[in-house]
Amino acid sequence: MSVEKIALAGLTPREITEALGVSQAFRGKQIFQWIGKGAESFDEMTNLSVQFRSELKEKAVLRSSSVTKVLRDSDGTIKLQITLKDGLAVETVLLTDKEGRKTACVSCQVGCAMNCAFCQTGHLGLARNLEAGEIVEQFLYLEKHAGPLDNIVFMGMGEPMMNLSNVRKAVAILTDKEGRALSGRRITLSTSGVIKGIYDLADNGPKIRLAVSLTTADADFREKLMPIGKTNPLGELQKAIAYFSEKTGKRVTLEAALLHGKNTGDDSAENMVRFAKNLDVHINLIPWNPVAGLPFEEPGAAECARFVRKLEDAGLNVTLRTRRGREIGGACGQLGKTLAERQGNGKKIANEDFE
Repeated sequence: MSVEKIALAGLTPREITEALGVSQAFRGKQIFQWIGKGAESFDEMTNLSVQFRSELKEKAVLRSSSVTKVLRDSDGTIKLQITLKDGLAVETVLLTDKEGRKTACVSCQVGCAMNCAFCQTGHLGLARNLEAGEIVEQFLYLEKHAGPLDNIVFMGMGEPMMNLSNVRKAVAILTDKEGRALSGRRITLSTSGVIKGIYDLADNGPKIRLAVSLTTADADFREKLMPIGKTNPLGELQKAIAYFSEKTGKRVTLEAALLHGKNTGDDSAENMVRFAKNLDVHINLIPWNPVAGLPFEEPGAAECARFVRKLEDAGLNVTLRTRRGREIGGACGQLGKTLAERQGNGKKIANEDFE
């Protein structure tokens, strides 16, 4: 019976030392540093003896997952399909903005249980949480394909607040000064609005940025689009966002996927203004990206511009996001498209459900 090898990417220097059973603590630190540099084999660890590297190969692996598909969009977006040790798969995306800044959009769960009506991932269902190492490995694989990255957002597959312990550990590993040393100011966690998690993050850290997927500030319609709204109501969500800003001193990002004719009218704008006007927030508007089988349409340029003007006229800070990664199913709301096509489990919803 073969013994499963220890995966090291999700371990701290002390945990590496203990897991490998080595007596010198600095050995764990050396291995941790190499992992942060992107090493993919023990042979690259040239400050370790050949004998020690040979021993490591017998009992450990650096990463537990593997890249099984690489897709590239003409706009520079890269999407990786990563197969996990149990055969399940997730997707992770590299986005490059107009200034050339590179952002890793990483997943925290296999699938998602939130079931947001406009999102591909939500219709896959939830298989399981990702381990901290499986989260870290996504970032390392993206750096291999795109070079050093500037930012990381937990905005891929899954709800980060429902796997906060592993997200916290992944952040601790990526920000450790002995390893990758990514700044916490460059990390954003995006939630569909898990109120308990927002308070937890404010009180207990880590000190990272927060984004909240609002989509609409019409309570009834939001509950239809985002079932989480039934147990995490808008009024309480508003209080949680205010608490986070006050406790951390950080501005929160409100995100809204704009759906043609659904949440782009004057009433929708007025509702969002009322929700946001007393909060320290910046609003990111994201024109909806098509997902087969879902009963929504992309908003037109004039429709988006009018909505932006309504918010700006009320004194809100607003950005209309540029669409990226659509050719490869890597745009916002599309993660899981490649997996759904592979598994043949697309889902259709009736349009009248969202009138």
